[in-house]
Amino acid sequence: MNIVKKDLDQNNAVVTLHVEKADYAENVEKNLRDLRKKANIPGFRPGMVPMSLLKKMYGKSVMADEINKLIAEKLYDYIRENDLNILGDPLPNETEQPEIDFNAQEEFDFVFDLGLAPDFEIELSKDIKINYYNIAVTDQMIEDQIKSYQQRFGRYEEEETVEENDMLRGDVIELENGEEKKKGMQVLDAMLTPAYIADPEQKTLFLNAKKGDEIIFNPAKAFGNETELASFLKISKEQAKEFTSDFRFKINNITRYLESEINQELFDKVFGENTVSDEQEFRERIKEMIANNLKENSDYRFGIDAKKTLVEKFKDLTFPDTFLKRWLLNSNKNLTSEQIDSDYPKMIEDLTWQLIKEKLIKKYEIKVNEEDVENYAKDFAKAQLAQYGISGTNDDIITNYAKSLLEKEETLRNFVERAGDNKVIAAIREAVDVQMKEISAEEFDKLFEEN
Repeated sequence: MNIVKKDLDQNNAVVTLHVEKADYAENVEKNLRDLRKKANIPGFRPGMVPMSLLKKMYGKSVMADEINKLIAEKLYDYIRENDLNILGDPLPNETEQPEIDFNAQEEFDFVFDLGLAPDFEIELSKDIKINYYNIAVTDQMIEDQIKSYQQRFGRYEEEETVEENDMLRGDVIELENGEEKKKGMQVLDAMLTPAYIADPEQKTLFLNAKKGDEIIFNPAKAFGNETELASFLKISKEQAKEFTSDFRFKINNITRYLESEINQELFDKVFGENTVSDEQEFRERIKEMIANNLKENSDYRFGIDAKKTLVEKFKDLTFPDTFLKRWLLNSNKNLTSEQIDSDYPKMIEDLTWQLIKEKLIKKYEIKVNEEDVENYAKDFAKAQLAQYGISGTNDDIITNYAKSLLEKEETLRNFVERAGDNKVIAAIREAVDVQMKEISAEEFDKLFEEN
C-alpha cells in the first residue's frame, strides 16, 4: 500500500491511501475459506459449497469489508508512526475522493482530511505571574462551625413547658360548637412543632403550654395550606380541603432538642476519643480544618487562573477551524452548525489548554501512578464526608470508602485525570512567580462573579 501526505497548511493535510489487489487478496481468500466452512446454502453440505459460488455470492462484500478494515488500520498506523498530532478523527475528503466501485475495481484510492494541532513550545518561568489567594479564617467561621457541631451532636430531652422549637405529641379531636364532634376526625399520637405554624395567633396558643394541657386551635388557619394540614391529620390533600373546624390538641409529650455543650464529650465526637483535651485546642483544630478546606478552594482558583494565564499566552495559536467544525458536526448528531459556531471559541480555549497540558506532561515527565490515584480518592472521600459535617474519621474508614469509589470504572478514569491535572498545576506553581494574596471569603466569592 502506498500512502502519500500532502500538507495544505500548518493545520490541514490530505492523506491518500492507494490500495492494490495484493494488499487485500490474501485476507479476502482466507475469509471466504472460513465462510465456506460454515455457509448453509440449500443443495450443499456444510463445507462443500464451491468456492466459485461463494465468490459470486459474497466475494465483493467480503472484499469491501476487508478493504475498509485495512484502510482504518493502515491510516492510524501511518499517523502513529509519523507522530502526527491530529485533532479529532480523519474525515473522508469531500472534493478529491474518486468514485469507489467494489464491483468493477481492483485498485482504489481513499483520500482523507487531517486536522493538525498547532506546533509550539512552552517555557515556564518566573516572568509569568499568577495570583494565589489565601482565604482568611475568621473568628465567625470558627464560631459557626462550633455551633454546627453543637447542633449536630445535641440530644433530645422531655420537657414540661412548650417552647417554639419543641416537638409536641398528642391526641387530636375535631370539635363542633365547642364540643367533641360525633363521628368527627380523631388522630392519635399526632405531631406538631409550633415553629412550623404559619399563623402567629394560632402559634401563640401553644407557647408556654404545659404537658397535659388541652389546646383549642384551628389547624386550617394554623398551617395555611392543604399539604401541611393533610400531613398533620394523616389524610389526603383532597380530604384536607373539607376541614375548617376547630380541633382540641391534648399535649401528651414535649420533646426539646438541646445543643451539645462545649465539653470533652463534644471534642471526642468531633475529632475522636482523647484527640482534643480542652476548648482552646478544640478551636485550634477547627481553625486548622477550616483552613485546609479553604486551601482546597484556593488551589481550585489557582488552577483556573493558571489555565486562564497560559491560554491567554498562547491565544494566537492557529487551528484547522473548518475541519474541526465539520468533525464536530459529524460526530455529534445533536449539534447544529449554529450551536457549534456559538460554542466554538470556548471549545478552542479548552483545546488550547489540553494541548498546553500535554506539552507540560511531556516536558516535566509527569506520570500518574496508583498511589497518586489512591491519594486523590482519599482526599475526595474526606472532602465528601466533610460536606456532611463528618470529620476526624478513622483512616481505615477513609481508605475503604476511597477503594469503593475506585471500583467504578467511570470514577476511576475521572480520578486518574484529576490526579494528572493536579500534578500539572503543581508543576506550573513550582515554575512561575506565585503572587500570594490574603483575601476574605466574601472577596474570594466575588472572583467567581467577575469571571
